[in-house]
This record gives sequence, C-alpha cells and structure tokens, in this order.
Amino acid sequence: MSLYIGVDLGGTNLRAAIADTDTGQILHQRKCPTLATEGQVAVIGRIVELIEELTRECGMPACEIKGVGIGVPGTPDIDTGVIQFLPNLPGKWLNVPLQSIIEEKVKLPVALINDVRAITLGEWIFGAGRGCDTLVCLAIGTGIGGGVVVNGQFHLGIGGTAGEFGHHVVEVNGLPCGCGGRGCLELYASGPAIAAMGVKEVMHGHTTRIGELVDHDLNRIEAEVIVQAALEGDAIAKDILHRVGTYLGIAVGNILGVISPQKVIFGGGVSRAGDFLLKPIVQTVHERVHVIPVEKVEFVLAELGMQGGLIGAALWAKRRREGQ
Repeated sequence: MSLYIGVDLGGTNLRAAIADTDTGQILHQRKCPTLATEGQVAVIGRIVELIEELTRECGMPACEIKGVGIGVPGTPDIDTGVIQFLPNLPGKWLNVPLQSIIEEKVKLPVALINDVRAITLGEWIFGAGRGCDTLVCLAIGTGIGGGVVVNGQFHLGIGGTAGEFGHHVVEVNGLPCGCGGRGCLELYASGPAIAAMGVKEVMHGHTTRIGELVDHDLNRIEAEVIVQAALEGDAIAKDILHRVGTYLGIAVGNILGVISPQKVIFGGGVSRAGDFLLKPIVQTVHERVHVIPVEKVEFVLAELGMQGGLIGAALWAKRRREGQ
C-alpha cells in the first residue's frame, strides 16, 4: 500500500481521508463543518485536527502516511504552496502559506492543488477517465472549475491554473464577474445561477414544483431544488436546466476546439441533473462545433462522487513527493 491523506477544503464541510494511492481505495475518512466565518486560523486548526485524528485512528504508525494533499476551491500556487485567493470562503485568504503552516503542524510533506484539478486527477486514474489519454473535467457547483489531461500528462499550466473553465466568456457583454471579467460561464451555469433562475420563476408567480418543494420560501431555493423539481417532471425546472446546459455547451464547444479530448467528464453537485444537462450540452456542441470529429467525443458523468477530490488530492501529494 502507498498511503496518503487527501483533504477537501469545502465551503460547508472539511473532509479528509486516508487513501491507498495504488488502488484508489479510501481506508478511513473524517469530516467536520468548515465554519469559515470563524476565520482563517480556526479553519486551518480544524484541518490539522482532522489529519491528526486520521493518523491516530487508522491503527497504523504515523510513519506509514507518506504525505498530505489538500484540494482548495481557489487559486493555490502549486509551486510555492501559497493560497493566492479563495473566492467562496469568507475572510482574508490572500497569500496564505497554507502548505508550510500545515507541514509544521503535522510533520508530513504537504501539497496544495485546486479542488477540481484534484477531482480531475482522481477521475483520470480511478474513475470515468481511466485509460483515456486526453480529457477535460468540469465540476459544476458553487462555482465551475475544471481540469485537463493532454496526451497522458496531467496538464496544470502556470502555477496550476489550467482549467479555469468557469471564466470562459459565454456572453460578450454579460454580467460583471467577481474575477474582474464579464459574461463568465459561472454567472450563467453555476449552482447560484441556477438557484437565481428558480427564484425568479417563483417570484413571477409561475406554477412550478420549485416553489412547492420549499413551501414558497425563496431563501431555501438552491440548485438542488431545481434539479429535484426537474426529476419530478416540472417543465419550468427542466427549461432552466436546458438553458444552463446550452451555456455549458457553448463553453465545452470552445474547449473542444482547443484540446480535442476523447472524453468530457462532468462532476459536482449539479451533475445530479444527468441528462437534463447532458442533452442540451451535447446538442449545443453538435450545432456549433464542426472542425473536430465531435461524434468521437464521449460526454460522461463523474464516477467517484464526493470521493473523487479526496482520492485526487492524495494522488497529487504522491506525485509531488515522488517528483512526477
């Protein structure tokens, strides 16, 4: 066995697991609330506690754990281990040397990676991308992230920033984005964007399961509610997901023209919508992309679910330790 700890720093929960990076098997797993509003120091303390709990409870000497990989929902510099910016966590997460802080506390090598790049690595090695030489992965949740594998190489770009598909422009004169741009995909196809479309429909008084599922409490409308309404056959919810899928299809079409992958993998919480998203994505791609053989591209859902980021983070720690 080759044991590493993978950590997922989420906006709601912190999750950590000991993974056998030879097989992709999760051996032990722990989670706790992130409670990000308590501040950076408190969150880092909880990460350390999770790692220490795992090493105590696994029944193995701590020396058998070879390193820790941490997936973060922002822009960590993979070379320096510094978090440059965390967009979805409150507080000041600017230029935080998380890698060195955690290494000092847990006395293990630590490597940082963007959370969706971690999912991409996990899916490529042990999930929906097994055996594939060239692929892209998109995770659709609070934001939209991505990752890229090209010709059998995990492609990370400058400082690990390759794969920021959520900031592809899909509306030239669109809404301003928190990244500083305008018309970014995240504004039209992320979880909050889907929720906002649902709120608008309910506020306009349209008859829809969206409102019924939350007793018409607008504050409880989230992307998962729209997905559930669509799964129950609600026409308005299905129309929202069709619009979202069309925007995703525009972005995916642009990606295909650059990378020409064998597979496009979709993960994240919103991917539970399945064909309600996949069908308009594929339809839009076929309508817009004519310079590569689109019929040879597979569009699939991620296989590893919530485990993908943990396995991928552990794999990343292994790669960094072994110089891959």
